[in-house]
Amino acid sequence: MSMWHVTMLALIQGLTEFLPISSSAHLILVPNVAGWEDQGLAFDVAVHVGTLAAVLTYFRRDIRRLAADWWFSLTRRRRHGSSPLAWAVLFGIIPVGLAGFLFGGLVEQYLRSPLVIGAASIGFGLLLWWADAAGSRSRDEHGLTWRDVVVVGCAQALALIPGTSRSGITITAGLAMGLTRTAAARFSFLLAVPVIVLAGGFEAYQGLTEQTAVNWWAVSLGAFISGVSAYLCIHWFLKLLDRIGMLPFVIYRVVLGLALLLLYF
Repeated sequence: MSMWHVTMLALIQGLTEFLPISSSAHLILVPNVAGWEDQGLAFDVAVHVGTLAAVLTYFRRDIRRLAADWWFSLTRRRRHGSSPLAWAVLFGIIPVGLAGFLFGGLVEQYLRSPLVIGAASIGFGLLLWWADAAGSRSRDEHGLTWRDVVVVGCAQALALIPGTSRSGITITAGLAMGLTRTAAARFSFLLAVPVIVLAGGFEAYQGLTEQTAVNWWAVSLGAFISGVSAYLCIHWFLKLLDRIGMLPFVIYRVVLGLALLLLYF
C-alpha cells in the first residue's frame, strides 16, 4: 500500500464512521473507483481500532461514569445515576449482533454492490430527512425508554446493508423517537463502542486464521490517521449539529446514490 492509499482509506474510515453517510459504502466504492487492490483484514482492523480509540477518548468521562454506575446497579440491583443509559447501550447492540451472526454471510455475498449502496444511500437518507423534520426533539439520551432502545437497536441491525450507515440509521431512529439531534448523535456514538469492538474482534479473528504477512507501517499509520480524523469528526459534528441539521448529509447521500445508480444501472 502506498502512502496515498493508506492515508485516503484511513481518512475515509475516520470521517465516515460517525457521520450519517456510511463508512462501509465509501470503503467499498473508493477502492473500486480508484482501482486499488483490497487493503486486507489487518488494515481494516487497524482503522477500526483507530476509530474506537477516538470515541473512547472523546467520551472518556461519560464512559467512566457509565461503567461505574452500571457496576453499582449490577451489584446493588437498583438504578443509580446513569446506569439506565449504560444498560441501554448494552441491550441496544443485541439486535445487530444477532443480525450479523445470522445474515452477515448473505450480506457479504449478495449486497455489496454499487446499486444496493446507491439505493440504500437514497432511501435511508430520505428517511433521515423525514425523522429530522418530524421528530419532536424534546428529550435527551438520559430519558430513553425501553421502547426507544428496542427501536434504535433494531434499526442499527439495518446497518448491515451497505450504504445504510450505522450512525445514520441510529440517529434517524433516535430522532423519530423524539430525541434531540445531539442526544440522538451521542447515543449513536456510545452504541458504536461495543459495535466496533465486536466488528473489529471478528475481523481480527479472521485475520489470525489467515497466514498472511502484515505491513506494520501501513497498519500503524492507518490506525493513527483514522483515530485523529474520527476524533475531530466527532467534535465538530456535535458542535455544529444543531446549527446545520441533517439536510447537508441528506443531500450528499441522495447525490451519491443517484450518481451510483446512473453509473452502474
